[in-house]
Amino acid sequence: MTVDFYHLAASPLERVLPAVAEKVVAGGGRLLVVGEEALLARIDAQLWTYRPDSFLPHGRAGAEGDAEQPVLLSSGPAAVNGARNVAIADGIWREEALGFERAFYFFDSARLDDARGAWRALGGREGVERRFWKQDDRGRWIEGP
Repeated sequence: MTVDFYHLAASPLERVLPAVAEKVVAGGGRLLVVGEEALLARIDAQLWTYRPDSFLPHGRAGAEGDAEQPVLLSSGPAAVNGARNVAIADGIWREEALGFERAFYFFDSARLDDARGAWRALGGREGVERRFWKQDDRGRWIEGP
């Protein structure tokens, strides 16, 4: 399984997460987005309006039809939509993410120490590939050291 670490130093989550979700869905996958309720409300609103020329189908866990949603927003790591990809949106690592094929771990500078701890803890895990992504001066994501 792969864990992609995204340090949100130049762009906010609300701009980065929709692009990742689009790629997952375009590839035929499903995504579970996990975070605290206040953050999920902001993400929900952003997924409706992040680009004027597109719509990313999504829903909230516990709502009608949540099992059919290609992108499901939830406060817990249960993928009732059958997702094999999880996005940890609030910077709080959850061990349940290791049960997915791919995890996107988003963190900002306030959660940098938590991310470093998760990076170290995952370093010795068999079957876990870690990747670190950072933005260059043009705002593009590049794989870091």
